[in-house]
Amino acid sequence: MSRQWRVASGEWRVASGELHRGVFAAIAAMVWLTCHGPLVSPCLAAAAAPQPRTESAAPGRWQPPSREALRKEVLAWLDERKASPSARRSAEALWPSGGKAADEVDRLERLAETFALVDPRAEQIVQLCSKPHSEKTLARQDWLTDKQTPPLVAANLRLFYGRWLARELLFDEAMEQLSGIEPKEVADPATLLFYQAVVCHRLLMRDEGLQAIERLLEGGGPSPRRYTMVAQLMRADLKDLQEDTLDHIARRMDDIHRRLDLGRAGPKVRKQEDGVAKSRDKLIKKLEDQEKQRQQAAGAANLTPDKPAEVSGIGEGKGPGDVTKRNIGKKSGWGNLPPKEREEALQQIGREFPSHYREVIEQYFRRLANEPEREAAEKPAR
Repeated sequence: MSRQWRVASGEWRVASGELHRGVFAAIAAMVWLTCHGPLVSPCLAAAAAPQPRTESAAPGRWQPPSREALRKEVLAWLDERKASPSARRSAEALWPSGGKAADEVDRLERLAETFALVDPRAEQIVQLCSKPHSEKTLARQDWLTDKQTPPLVAANLRLFYGRWLARELLFDEAMEQLSGIEPKEVADPATLLFYQAVVCHRLLMRDEGLQAIERLLEGGGPSPRRYTMVAQLMRADLKDLQEDTLDHIARRMDDIHRRLDLGRAGPKVRKQEDGVAKSRDKLIKKLEDQEKQRQQAAGAANLTPDKPAEVSGIGEGKGPGDVTKRNIGKKSGWGNLPPKEREEALQQIGREFPSHYREVIEQYFRRLANEPEREAAEKPAR
């Protein structure tokens, strides 16, 4: 049981900070109960069993066959296969007339055991599913999709086998077995739709997963409460899933890690790795563009400040050097410094200010020096 709990609580995880661990832990716990019904106490098994359908219940898009109808179909199949008397007695022991409601919990297991009594290929599947997965490559079960295989055997054994594959984290193989089966073809439609949804959820098949969940939740047939609770959590999770987001990339990386743990490192995994790298680069580029736009917007805002600068400064630039005239008196020689002092002042200006300021100041000094001559020329003759 410790290994099974590890599968449920440790491996059923999503590598993302956007999905709360508590929610996924609830999914894992209820999936464990779903996957390992025969291992829980009789009280829990009876509480989780589908309740008998009443006559007042509204008809739905799928309905499980009654236990008595299923029993008759199984016995008819045994007659067609001309089962031996011992196999017949064992099958009748598995399907006693007038069974209790709690027997509905393991009707899929009872079917598989019944098929194994007669068909060696079914017996191999039952033995395979009775223990943990240990082989890197599983033998193909092409006979399950063969048209010569009776529908009762094919559909229900594919569901039985696909459920075990999902429990062993072999989601691609589980999808191959579970896809294409309709609820009306199996003895336990709720289990079919639930595991179809689980596999799609883990393989990030958003639309297919939501479709299976809606069929499970909206169907008129009885569904175990543990199925509906987990399905609602998965539906809320898949609806928020968007491609090329950090959450989506993290889940794909988690799926790649799962495949590598299973010894899968072929072209399909390498293609997934390339896809993750491209999505990562796309996300980084998007974030860089957003940061660049933010910086440009901040720069534009600085050009039009809301308040004056606390410290004033002189911007670089060149101009004619015109200033507002002031009355500086009539003393001659204003602005005329001795050549030595004038040169020292210009050198000081050159050291402390940009070079073009020297040109502006020299021009200013020249104007001052030529001011008396210009005023004399402009003064009208008397």
